[in-house]
Amino acid sequence: MLDKNSKIYVAGHNGLVGSAIWNNLKSRGYNNLIGRSHKELDLTDQVAVKKFFDEEQPDAVVLAAAFVGGIMANSLYRADFIMMNMKIQCNVISEAYAHGVKKLLFLGSTCIYPKNAPQPMKEDCLLTSPLEYTNEEYAIAKIAGLKMCESYNLQYGTNYIAVMPTNLYGPNDNFHLENSHVMPAMMRKVYLAKLIHDGAWDKIAIDLNKRPVEGVTGSASQEKILTVLGKYGIYDNRVILWGTGTPLREFLWSEDMADASVHVLLNVDFKDVIGVEKYSSVHYGASTDGAVDRNHSAGRGGAIPSLGEIRNCHINVGTGKELTIRELSELVVKAVGFEGTVEFDATKPDGTMRKLIDVSKLHSLGWTHKVEIEDGVQKLFEWYKQSLES
Repeated sequence: MLDKNSKIYVAGHNGLVGSAIWNNLKSRGYNNLIGRSHKELDLTDQVAVKKFFDEEQPDAVVLAAAFVGGIMANSLYRADFIMMNMKIQCNVISEAYAHGVKKLLFLGSTCIYPKNAPQPMKEDCLLTSPLEYTNEEYAIAKIAGLKMCESYNLQYGTNYIAVMPTNLYGPNDNFHLENSHVMPAMMRKVYLAKLIHDGAWDKIAIDLNKRPVEGVTGSASQEKILTVLGKYGIYDNRVILWGTGTPLREFLWSEDMADASVHVLLNVDFKDVIGVEKYSSVHYGASTDGAVDRNHSAGRGGAIPSLGEIRNCHINVGTGKELTIRELSELVVKAVGFEGTVEFDATKPDGTMRKLIDVSKLHSLGWTHKVEIEDGVQKLFEWYKQSLES
């Protein structure tokens, strides 16, 4: 297993989840960490990825890198979303195997589940009915990723685990209005509406200089700033949000997600996920004479008919709790100290009405969340304000 000196490669270490995983590992005393920015290593480049693994020879890999975006980006760049993510996954997972990586953790998303899956969604509802059309390509790529992990384990006796987080929020979140997710977008809108009402144009300028909106920065005229913010439903003491406010959503603090990921990386093996009883008569990852055989694992599904069909070995990661978008807006209003009005435009789409995951498998493996949504929203706003000062 992994010790404090193990070399761990965190792919996507600058992102929301990857950065939190990096910090969590550091806090536990794992200091032999490797990270590469996208400029330093393009994970879609097979030759470059092989060269990286040749040089670094990591003991473990956390695959938190992905080509991501909101509903608009998913609709516009469908080919990119499936191709880029498949390339990243194929390159990293295949090279991890070729270089004898002991443990790999693959991060997916709960968008892998069918649009009309029974709630709360258990791991076993994967591939039982059609996906949500708007993010079908991303979901299919992530399904392929978890199936790669599963299949390598069954054929080669590797120890690759896939985790599927719910909606995440936290430090290093994306607050760009054009492509951010629901909570940071809502929070920034409410904050800017408050600043407009307060006449705090110096703070508005700082905000727009840090994260321009459609190219508009703090140096633009007040009229131009108000015009572009109005396109996103941001007015003087008034915010308009899309939909009815009734959809239910589950949110997980990104540092909790990181803690769950590291817990799984360090403490959970494939045999734990599929059930020890199924493996009781099988020496996992070994040939019949007891020697490790990387080509013909004793855990091969086809070689051990008694194991039956092994699938849905991924692990849901979330809180198992949900709230409406309207209730979320009320928490954001409270955190920001906003005294204006929040309205919902019911002519705009709501998206999926409910997306709650079943986290009983995760709990059985020894981990539960720590940060509740009420505290998390406040913590996110504090982080956002600090980000404007740096």
